[in-house]
Amino acid sequence: MFQQLFERSRPARRLASAAWSVILISGLCSCQTTDMSDITGSLGDKAEAPRPASPRREVDLYRDRYRANPKDAEAALQYGKALRATGQRAQAVAVLEQASMADPGNKALLAGYGRALLDNGNFQEAFDVLGRAHSPDDPDWRILSAQGSALDQLGRFEEARQYYTSALAIAPDEPSVLSNLGLSYVLSKDLAKAEDILRRACNSPDANPRARQNLALVVGLRGRVAEAETIARAGRSAEESAADVAALKRLLSRKETTHAEAGNTAATAGGRSD
Repeated sequence: MFQQLFERSRPARRLASAAWSVILISGLCSCQTTDMSDITGSLGDKAEAPRPASPRREVDLYRDRYRANPKDAEAALQYGKALRATGQRAQAVAVLEQASMADPGNKALLAGYGRALLDNGNFQEAFDVLGRAHSPDDPDWRILSAQGSALDQLGRFEEARQYYTSALAIAPDEPSVLSNLGLSYVLSKDLAKAEDILRRACNSPDANPRARQNLALVVGLRGRVAEAETIARAGRSAEESAADVAALKRLLSRKETTHAEAGNTAATAGGRSD
């Protein structure tokens, strides 16, 4: 899971200084995603029926239904979600783009298309499409949060937080939004603020493991590695805990290495390492 967070934040890394680039946080995340509905951070898909145990089986099911009737908006939407769940992000974008072009007024399709674009790293386009998926007189906190994730990935942190604030006005203390907001502060290097917000997210009875993983990462980045490992293990199976703690250690090790390298470079140039 930690590795997924770091993979999704590559575009955002390029916006940070060399000393900070190893943090690789997203939203993303998010992020995000998650797929990006795990996030990034979170894209906040609306609650739905439990999904089949095998995502690949679901891909087969909805692919057949979609091919039988490409104008079936629900089939296209579910097929796109299944593709995202199996990592086929470009294919999900293609399916949902075609479906939304055929039914441009379908806001559910637009929301799904926007999420797929965000998964695929098309952040500006995702923001624009998600903006068409709801209207000011009928705002959707999930979409507002997803738009915030896109803005964070574009390095527009202050704007992103306005979207999270609007989302929280609709869904107060929603943990997925708080998790995205916390990651936004990580991206702008305010780890103390990020930790406070992520703790709020984790205190919610509705918080998912992703919020705790994000908190563990921030605590580790603040130098409290033992505490970070304890947080990462909470509520996880022995196998999941071992994998998450191992990933956390690798990423924190990369942070220390990169900071040292950046410090040496800055000292040679007579500049600051931050």
